[in-house]
Amino acid sequence: MQPSSDQPVSNRNRQLKRWGPLIAIAVVVVVIVVIVAVAGGGGDDKKDETTGPGTGSSTPSGGPAGALTYAQAKADGSVDQHTFPHCDKSTGNVAMPYFFAAPCYADVKDNGGSTAPQGVTKDTITIGVYVAQESDAVLDYITQAINNNDTNAQIKATYQGYADMFNSLYQTYGRKVVLKFIDASGGSQDEVAARADAVKAADDLKVFAVWGGPVLTSAFADELAARHVLCIGCTAGDPSFYTDRAPYLFSVAINQQQVQDHVVEYIDKKLNGFKAKFAGSDDLKAKQRKFGYLWIESNDDSKKSADRFVSKLKDDDIQLGANVSYTLDPSRLQEQATSAIAKFKQAGVTSIVFSGDPVAPSTFTKEATAQDYFPEWVLGPQALVDTNAFARTYDQKQWAHAFGPSPLATRFTPEEAPSFSLYKWFKGTNPPAIDTNPVLFPQPSLFFTGVQAAGPNLNVDTFKQGLFERPTQKQAVTQSYISFGRQGFWDYDDYNGGDDMTEVWWDPTAKGPDEIRKQGTGMWRFVDDGKRYLPGKWPKGESKAFEKAGSVTILDQPPAGERPKTYPSPAGGG
Repeated sequence: MQPSSDQPVSNRNRQLKRWGPLIAIAVVVVVIVVIVAVAGGGGDDKKDETTGPGTGSSTPSGGPAGALTYAQAKADGSVDQHTFPHCDKSTGNVAMPYFFAAPCYADVKDNGGSTAPQGVTKDTITIGVYVAQESDAVLDYITQAINNNDTNAQIKATYQGYADMFNSLYQTYGRKVVLKFIDASGGSQDEVAARADAVKAADDLKVFAVWGGPVLTSAFADELAARHVLCIGCTAGDPSFYTDRAPYLFSVAINQQQVQDHVVEYIDKKLNGFKAKFAGSDDLKAKQRKFGYLWIESNDDSKKSADRFVSKLKDDDIQLGANVSYTLDPSRLQEQATSAIAKFKQAGVTSIVFSGDPVAPSTFTKEATAQDYFPEWVLGPQALVDTNAFARTYDQKQWAHAFGPSPLATRFTPEEAPSFSLYKWFKGTNPPAIDTNPVLFPQPSLFFTGVQAAGPNLNVDTFKQGLFERPTQKQAVTQSYISFGRQGFWDYDDYNGGDDMTEVWWDPTAKGPDEIRKQGTGMWRFVDDGKRYLPGKWPKGESKAFEKAGSVTILDQPPAGERPKTYPSPAGGG
């Protein structure tokens, strides 16, 4: 299959491979708890110090034609002239037991019929849902440390359940979202298969948008963008990857460059210039921190990304004692670990900043113990290293000294997480994909939020406009701050939702469930009960990692200020 002639021009057609398996883990349906469900407020229309600096507001003056929120109608005195289905008028948000429920939008008399080149009619919006092969050699290797037995049939049923819920509760302007499943014809790295699957979605299924995609090639996203098909969560990359293909790609997750910026700010304000008091040996604890950088390398682009990170550290007068890369090659990982740890130890590094996948730390930490070297382990831009499921597989003598910034939000018990609890509230049963549901939820949540905000004239441009101009939200601890466009955080059009991060540290003695509901010992603790920081807002002063007072591992329920209202279950039983 040849690429489309009008696909976006870029010398990074294989840009996703810059992160290699790192990206696979970040998006693959395994274990990550994505704290999402894009919201437009938090049950309070007032602005305060926790509200982001975005250009939007709870009563925006702009937005696509016909997209009228309850708050807007109330502000202009026209609320009695409109119907707001499934709306809690005391909050102005959709009546569902979710603190971050989206705003209510008014009905319209005429939705305009077929408002997009394809996939949108008077009655339906056709969506393609990408479902990866159940057996993928690359992903199977990465996930062998944990067990996730969800089948593709269960994944499809869970996606359908979310679509049913949002179709019922969100404003779709008289249309129903219809799902067409795309069973992957190749593995996560197969560019030819990925392109063929994208062509099938665009040309055969005639979809308006696709949810998800193969995680180790950009070919799928490239082909969809070239054919002017929207894709939600189908790929990952740096900001230019999205702007090169704008406005066709959106993701809820914070991108890696944004994570880099947070990590540099965190190190500058919280660690640099202080002694390495969290190290595991007295000799290192007595020294002022000397940083080392350990990062995953797959091609020239991954090196460019690492160079950017090192350059930003240098700009803040943060010097590296050693800079070491590795490749996720099972046959050479032990050899690489032996060499890398020896270099860090010889250079007198007190604090290793780790930027990589969740498999390699097991080998590196065991090797560090074998060499009687106990540094601090600082979280850099990484994937799933900050989850309990993977962190429990590392050498605990080493990982007892791990801490740093994380994009993940303070955890609920799995049954209380919105991806689980909302499904059960609406359907009356647990989500069929019992372990994978947190990774599936972001795509329908973001898409339906965009549909509401786009108004009745649904097309890619109004979808973008709606998300870029949607109401700002308040910061929370149980969800990342979500914004799109230029909201004062980044100096470019932002197609990635997440903006803020929190601080965590590893407690090897804490007990509880991991992200896939398996009980065990060892848990990440969230500093200051999971308080989150937007870029530029990290407070200056020594880190409070490893202080149990004020930290939390997992919440039985949201904090008082973030508890949702209760509503009768559509399935019965309250």
